[in-house]
Amino acid sequence: MHRIPVAIIGSGNIGTDLMIKVLRHAKHLRMAAMVGIDAHSDGLARAARLGVPTTHEGLDGLLRLPGFADIRIVFDATSAGAHARHDAVLQQHGIQVIDLTPAAIGPYVVPVVNLDQHLAAPNINMVTCGGQATIPIVRAVSRVSRVAYAEIVASIASKSAGPGTRANIDEFTETTSRAIVTVGGAERGKAIIVLNPAEPPLIMRDTVYCLADLDAHPVVIAASVEKMVADVAGYVPGYRIKQAVQFERFEGDRRLNIPGLGLAQGLKVSVFLEVEGAAHYLPAYAGNLDIMTSAALAAAERIAAGRMQLAAVA
Repeated sequence: MHRIPVAIIGSGNIGTDLMIKVLRHAKHLRMAAMVGIDAHSDGLARAARLGVPTTHEGLDGLLRLPGFADIRIVFDATSAGAHARHDAVLQQHGIQVIDLTPAAIGPYVVPVVNLDQHLAAPNINMVTCGGQATIPIVRAVSRVSRVAYAEIVASIASKSAGPGTRANIDEFTETTSRAIVTVGGAERGKAIIVLNPAEPPLIMRDTVYCLADLDAHPVVIAASVEKMVADVAGYVPGYRIKQAVQFERFEGDRRLNIPGLGLAQGLKVSVFLEVEGAAHYLPAYAGNLDIMTSAALAAAERIAAGRMQLAAVA
């Protein structure tokens, strides 16, 4: 079966894990290049052992690879700062870019929520690990009730936060907060990330708080959340809810103090999640990285399938 050639820029943890997922599990994608800037990185060494063309000269090296003209999709797993140049150059060659940094040049995409709306976008942004884990839950609530405010707390093992993650902490909070609104459907959003230094390292945990309308029905919300969790688990098997959805009413003299809203009434919805990694390259506790690579792979597979269908019709 014909497969769409793809390249990955960034030979760190995220890029290497994504490469292994493409090689092992992709139905419509073929690894055409692994790109880094450190000739001695484990990611490039592993790619070479697996027969994937490599370059340690960054984007410029990718442009010089013999198979570059065939590449149709590029994943960028570098940094928000580097992504702007990468995207500008790749767009000149008509290549669709899947951005795993918080650069947010293209639309925010969470596969189970809004991928179908952006399949043809020249650049799509995978938000952040916290966004991929929590925005589906915010959307699950907002599709059955107005959500005046949503707040997420992503707790990840300190050992799973590499240099790229640490350099992009500010972008993480800003990007995730915006996506809670634009993709999740909340009227206001806030994101918090916690790097947990516990030993042994803890699996990624995410807490989602939503302020729904007072007349929202808890049974309907819980069913919507459970359906969404199952949908995400379809491409992130380690994604699960840790306990029943919690509800608390705030009305009359009992109100919540919401940033930007002041004292507000409504139905507080609390959802507690856990994301265990598939341990393809990274430890199982690094669910924060696994959900990013899994979401990016799911998006690319759907894009590639669409391209192949169009080619077959033509």
